Parts: sequence; C-alpha cells; structure tokens
Amino acid sequence: MRVGVLTGGGDCPGLNAAIRGIVRKGVEVHGFDFVGVRDGWRGALEGAVVPLDVPAVRGILPRGGTILGSSRTNPLASEDGVGRVRETLAEHEVDALIAIGGEDTLGVAAALGGEGIRVVGVPKTIDNDVAGTDYTFGFDTAVNIATEAIDRLHTTAESHTRTLVVEVMGRHAGWIALHSGIAGGANAILIPEQPFDIDQVCAWVENRFKIRYAPIVVVAEGAVPKQGQMVVKDSSLDAFGHVRLSGIGEWLAHEIAAHTGKEARTTVLGHIQRGGTPSAFDRWLATRFGLRAIDTVKDQDFGMMVALRGTDIVRIPLTEATVGTKAVDPSLYSEFGVFFG
Repeated sequence: MRVGVLTGGGDCPGLNAAIRGIVRKGVEVHGFDFVGVRDGWRGALEGAVVPLDVPAVRGILPRGGTILGSSRTNPLASEDGVGRVRETLAEHEVDALIAIGGEDTLGVAAALGGEGIRVVGVPKTIDNDVAGTDYTFGFDTAVNIATEAIDRLHTTAESHTRTLVVEVMGRHAGWIALHSGIAGGANAILIPEQPFDIDQVCAWVENRFKIRYAPIVVVAEGAVPKQGQMVVKDSSLDAFGHVRLSGIGEWLAHEIAAHTGKEARTTVLGHIQRGGTPSAFDRWLATRFGLRAIDTVKDQDFGMMVALRGTDIVRIPLTEATVGTKAVDPSLYSEFGVFFG
C-alpha cells in the first residue's frame, strides 16, 4: 500500500513528530510506501507530491512547523476540487491519505471521505477546539509559551504600575487564554464563549491597583464585548470564510486606560505561540496519534479520526469530529472566577 500524508491549516508544534510516527511504523511494521503532499490541500490540487521515507523523517522529532509545508487552501471551494484531488492521488498511485489538521482540514477530509476517497484524520491545532478529542497536539506548547510570556510581563507591569493586556490566539474557543491565564496568574481572562462587560473588566483592574498590584488581562483574539462586535484590524476572509482576527487587545488597552486613568499596554503573542520546539507532551501525543493513524489505515478503517479520550487513543468518525467547535464550558470558566479582580 502507498500512503499519502499531508498537513493542512496553520502550522503547530508536533506536526513533524506525527509525520515521523506515521512513517516509521508504516514502513518498519506494515511495509507501506509513503509520499508527502506538499503545502496541504494546495498540493493535493496541484499534484505537488514528494517521496517520504524513514531517512526523510530522521531528526525531525524536536522541530516545530512541518517538513511538508502547509496552507489554508480549501479544495471544496475550487473548481472540480474533489476531482483534482482524486487525480493527484491516482497519478501517484496513493491508496490512502492521512490528513493532519484542525477543524477545516478535517472537514475537507470528511467531505472527501464521503466522495469515496480513503482518508484518515489526525487532529492538531494550538486552539484545542477539535470536537471528539480531549486534546490536540500543539495546544500544550502554545499554553507554555503564553504562560512564560505572562510570567515575564508581571515584573515589567509592576515596575511601572500599569495594566498589561496579553492577546493570545483563539478564534472561537478560549482554551489557550483560560489555561495560560490561570497558570500565569492573570487578573482577568476574556474568552470568545463569554462576552465580557468592559465596565466589569475595568473594575477588576481598579481592584488590583488599590492593593498596588499591576493587573494582567489575558484576552483571546476572538473575545467580544457585550456592547459591540468582534474587533478586527482586517475584515478580509481566508479560504474557509474566516475573518483574520486581531485588534481586541489594543481596543481593550485603550478602554482600560480611558476608564482608569492609568497607562495600559498591549502585547500580542500572535504566531510566537505556533513556532519553535514542541513540548514533551505534544511530541508524545503527536507520536501516539501518528502510530494509531497508520494502524487505522492498515485496518482499512477509513473515514475515521484518531482521538485522545482520557489516556486512550480511540477512533471516531470524521463526521463526529467536524460537527462543530469544542468550546470552553461555562461551568469550567466560572470555576476560576475567584481569581478575577
């Protein structure tokens, strides 16, 4: 059997570990051949396929990003996209495809599976918002990076008695903001699932100033105030119809300064959260996902995605994993309310 591997959507730490796990077990245990599809679904549309073997995956375990490249290309939005993907796979004699990605990449994989293409999904995203799995790889590294940044910002905020607003990634789900905010001792955490009251946020900030403690406000990029709409710098859309988010952190800092009369600054972590060496947990999880994904191909159990449930790796239908975004439960968010203000 010849198996194709692609990585789609935003890059994240752990992608190379997953590729390595797939190829090592696929070659050494199952005797499969492999090819890599370059730049996600774009490569599947354009026929950009490269050889992939054990020497190609040596030494990539600790590397961030993806050796195969990635893109936010949506073949379902391209003319005869499904047919073009099918032609690429046929031309390179690919019997099955492993798609590693987040909600959009896996959504395409589910649609292709419905068209008869033999596909298996692997969930990755720093946002941790793929349904059906407790965690995605990439998330732990992003949280660690954000937490370290918050730790460092405490001291400079205290030195100048100012509010520091930390904007982290999280389009529709506030997992990074919640985890890093709690781990970093933030005084307010704002997430997309809970529209916030700017007056309440400013009251929390004022409470901290009363005890001569500089406040840290952590906000997910997709958080919105109760009084208005999502704040963005750029209203253009990507290939999947998503707004390119940014701007809520600056807006918050301006409002906090206006309400409190004290200086407020913004730090936008942006793509720093995606890059660099993956954490030990993300290497471990990505490797396990890769090993189980190639077993799923061996069993010809197509149309499935590997997922983490507790400490077990299970298989679930791709359609189950792509029904919606896994959001932060309100009860979990309220659990940490004692730390706000």
